[in-house]
Amino acid sequence: MSMKNILAIFLSLFFLSACQKQNEDWSSYGKDLTNQRFSKSDQINTKNVNNLELAWQYQTGINATFQATPIIHKGIMYVSLPFNHVIALDGKTGKELWRYEHDRNPNWKICCGPTNRGVAIHEDKVFFGTIDARLISLDIKTGEKIWDINIVENLVETESLSSLNELDPNRDKIISGGTGVGISMAPVIYKNKVIIGITGVGYGLHIEEQDNDPGLGSVVGVAGRFGRPGFLAAYDIHSGRQIWQFDTIPEKGWEGNFTNYTADGEVLNRDTYLEKEALDKYPDSAKFGGGSAWTSPAIDEVTNTLFFGTGNPSPQMSAESRPGDNLYTVSLVALDADTGKLKWFYQQVPHDLWGYDVASPPLIFDTIVNGKVIPAVGQAGKTGWFYIHNRNNGELILKSEAFVPQSNLFSKATFEGTIIYPGILGGSNWSPVSMNLDHHLVYVSGIHAPIKYTLNEKKSGDKIVKYTSSEPADEAQWGVLSAINVSTGKIVWQHTTQQPLLGGSLATKGNLVFLGEGSGAFNAFNAVNGELLWQTNIDAGVNAPPISYTIDGKQYIGVVAGGNKIMGYKQGDYISVYQLSE
Repeated sequence: MSMKNILAIFLSLFFLSACQKQNEDWSSYGKDLTNQRFSKSDQINTKNVNNLELAWQYQTGINATFQATPIIHKGIMYVSLPFNHVIALDGKTGKELWRYEHDRNPNWKICCGPTNRGVAIHEDKVFFGTIDARLISLDIKTGEKIWDINIVENLVETESLSSLNELDPNRDKIISGGTGVGISMAPVIYKNKVIIGITGVGYGLHIEEQDNDPGLGSVVGVAGRFGRPGFLAAYDIHSGRQIWQFDTIPEKGWEGNFTNYTADGEVLNRDTYLEKEALDKYPDSAKFGGGSAWTSPAIDEVTNTLFFGTGNPSPQMSAESRPGDNLYTVSLVALDADTGKLKWFYQQVPHDLWGYDVASPPLIFDTIVNGKVIPAVGQAGKTGWFYIHNRNNGELILKSEAFVPQSNLFSKATFEGTIIYPGILGGSNWSPVSMNLDHHLVYVSGIHAPIKYTLNEKKSGDKIVKYTSSEPADEAQWGVLSAINVSTGKIVWQHTTQQPLLGGSLATKGNLVFLGEGSGAFNAFNAVNGELLWQTNIDAGVNAPPISYTIDGKQYIGVVAGGNKIMGYKQGDYISVYQLSE
């Protein structure tokens, strides 16, 4: 072979290698197992972000609540659509490569709308959970189904509007969601295991104001003896066989210590004496449990520790039949990722009466507190604080300044109605945070939405049964993006939006934070000072977290936009990807 040919091959391999090094995938829900949602690409930065333009846009044909994080692998984008259809697109052009149409069980009662938050990939397979509680594996090249398993059996007995007082105005309204087990989270792949959990076990009726009103209505906690505990479980990637399962309600010890304080010292206003008396009457409350698993775990690969959050106990807001602390609901939980065994838990709100699910996914990082480097796990609470723990033992290192206004926190519902904020919406809801460790900052999507909690009564035979309803108070609502220093817990800057924020953020090495709004606005902020640097508009609510990826050395910013029915944000069917203008 001539020197000329050898040189040509060398140069070809050199440029191919350089190109591959410049490529950046988005390989998991949170970018990687840390859940930091941080892109290392700085091609798009504070100096040129105003030159962003639309690279391509794809319409899915399904106008419905859209919350998915697209996955990018070797230049291909994989997206789960509402109702669990899945598509593969060329990441550079948006050209459809294949489409999987989900055959949903028509008899399954849907809990929480038609959406889920994404897929996971491993080698030659795509994995996702469904709203009818199935875990499915597809061929990554063709979209053909490999295996399909049911991970729970359907529920037999559920709540209904007939459970309400005859004079309750909600009796004549429309249920938009309620009991019905499904899967919302994107799976996580770890050591040949697909890890995923179920939702819909919190047992509250979601009620619309009227048929043509898509906005937030009431949520009613209906007392009753029905349901089951939530769980997080691991399945073999090849066969779908279950390897381990962690139930979010333990069979023994679920009542806890009957504490009247949160672990960080807030008063809960509980009547623990009455609860203890009720324990003999309801000794099997754990069977009806609650504790949904809403969003994807983070995993510390060094210690094999998995971190995830749990939802509210069942029945929601009505606690007569569930005395005690209701472990492990409303908790950040650490498990052995190999076995599913409990390592530690931190319960943010024992005996929750307000719907304070630990919904925003946790993220792991190392931080410096008082001059010491500490392995940390953080979580943005519905309570309005960002919690930072030592991830080895669960110790609370610090709690941030409140990133939303707080009033009447942990007050009880009354017959006249008690206005509390943050309430059942949060705080921070399921929206994932992003992080830029270069600046020790985490970026939290917040909600200010005052909620009125009303106590109601219903006569049942000779007994009076109490239940609680919650609805938006007649007060102003807004959203707020907060940059919080993870070494001090101090808020560095905030940006207020006209509507509550639901969807999550993306941070990049280019010192940018990308964030969508329910109005359709899609924004880029200076990560250091919060200055709005760029904005475009999509014809649907941008209520999903953005991603960044690089193909052939070119950085792209992508986001899905389909609004959110519960929040009243305009629905649509867009996948939009942006690039710097040529």
